Parts: sequence; structure tokens; C-alpha cells
Amino acid sequence: MENYTYNSPTLQLEGLNVSKNSIYPLYLFFFFSYLFIMVANLGIAVIIFIDKSLHQPMYLLFCNLPFNDIFGNSFMVPRLLIDMFRPPSERLISYYECVVQAFTTHMFGTTSHTVLMIMAFDRYVAICNPLRYAAIMTNKMVIKLTVSAWGVAFVLVGILLGLTIRLNTCRTLITNPYCDNASLFKLSCESVYINNVYGITFTVVLFIGSVGTIVLTYTKITVVCLTSKNKSLNSKALKTCSTHLVVYLIMIFNGMSIITLHRFPQYSFYRKLSSILFHIIPGSLNPIIYGVQSKEIQKFLAKLFEPKKILPS
Repeated sequence: MENYTYNSPTLQLEGLNVSKNSIYPLYLFFFFSYLFIMVANLGIAVIIFIDKSLHQPMYLLFCNLPFNDIFGNSFMVPRLLIDMFRPPSERLISYYECVVQAFTTHMFGTTSHTVLMIMAFDRYVAICNPLRYAAIMTNKMVIKLTVSAWGVAFVLVGILLGLTIRLNTCRTLITNPYCDNASLFKLSCESVYINNVYGITFTVVLFIGSVGTIVLTYTKITVVCLTSKNKSLNSKALKTCSTHLVVYLIMIFNGMSIITLHRFPQYSFYRKLSSILFHIIPGSLNPIIYGVQSKEIQKFLAKLFEPKKILPS
């Protein structure tokens, strides 16, 4: 018979249970991945801020991704690293800390979609309407797009968590390595019908909006490239759009892996691992992909690390 503890201020995280032989390699992988995410993403953001040649709409909009990667991983990975060496009974977290962690987790996932949507719009205007690009993509428009990307995510996730925190809890075990909305509302013994309906609607609307935006903009970009005889334009479009598409596909693949593994309870360890990698993989690859692709960033780094010549006295 299940024991109930009503509205407990303290919850227990199930965490990631690994064997003694695997814990150190896994810990080191997560630790160095987190370190790389912090250094690389912060470095890219600083480079864009310092180098005036990078003060272009494309890079200013891209800046949202490094900040989102830092934001999303900072509330999840450090706590995960600490819990890995704790016995399950000591992996305790306060209810309010759990809500904050769930909020940041869903903000990270949602903002990843909305930021890539506004970046797709920028590429669409640049390639399909180049003569009006400067007039459309003004600093004011960049600010509007950025506020929209974060604002829409904040409202959607705010409602999602608002519907959950209204529920009384009767359980204390979070069956995940970190807190998320589904884990929180599963702690309740009340009806979660509204939560399920909103959660599914939220996911479907976000997914359709995200995929629809990417398909629509890239279809129009493809049509322009196929009908244009400008090799320079086609080369530039291929380079910038392929980078954006790779980042988007990585994010979609990670998300679909988690959804698929939810259907197979016997693979709970792989589901937990996928949910962690959903944060780590995009955060690690985004600065590499965009850094390698961007000639401006390459030039800045080459100039920064170029050995200085010592003049003879």
C-alpha cells in the first residue's frame, strides 16, 4: 500500500542511478561538458559583444542561444553532479527549488524553439528580400523578435507551471534526475486532466509552430536559390542555412528521443540520460557549429591568438 505525505516541503529526487564502474566516467563527462558549455557559450557572447563587425541582426539574434544554453544548464547540471555521489535517500530538494528547476528546464526547451524560429525569419528576409533587409531588420526589430521569443516562452511555461503548483501533493518522489512539470504534477492525488490537456496542447502548438516556421521559410529560401543565378547568394544561403538547420535538427532529435523513450518504461535509464543530453548536446554543439561556420568569428579568434611579433630594440 502506498504511503502518502501531503504537501511535503521536501521532495526526493530519484536521480541517475549508475554502477560504481560507470559513475566516474559519467561524472567526468557531465562535468567537462558543463565546463565547456559555460566557457564556449560565454566566450561566443563576449566576442559578439566586443567585435563591432558582429553587431549584425544574425549574430545578435544568435546571442540568445548561448544565453539560453547557459541559463538551462546552470540550474540542472551542477545539482545533478552533486546528487550523483549521494545515496538516493539523501537526494533531497525543497518543493520551491524543484518548481524553479522545472521552470528553467521548460523555459530552456521552449526558448530553444522560439529563438530558432526568429533566426529562421532573419535568414528568410536576408535571402528572399535582400534589398529591404536593412530596412526590415533594424535594431528595433531585433529587440522585438528577442522579447517575443523569451516572452512567449515565459507565458506558455508560466501557465504550465501555474496549473501544477495549484495542486496539493501527496507523494514526495521525483522519478527523474531533475525536476520537470510532469514529475511535479505526478506528485498529486488530485485530477490532473487540465494539466494533461494543456501540456499536450502546449507541446503540439509549439512543435507545429516551430516545424511550420522552419519548413515555410526554408521552402521559400530553396525556391529563391533554385531560381537565382547568383552563385554568391546561393553559396551564402547554403552556408548560413545549413548551420541553422543542423542546430534545429539536433534539438528535434533530442526531444523526439525523450518522447519515444517515455513509451518504454524498461528503458528508464536511457530516458533519464536522454533528458540530460537534451541540455548538454545542443549547449556544447551550438558554439562549435556557429563558430566554425562564421568567418567573422574565425577572424576574431585568429587575431586574438595570433602570436605578437617582437620588434628588435
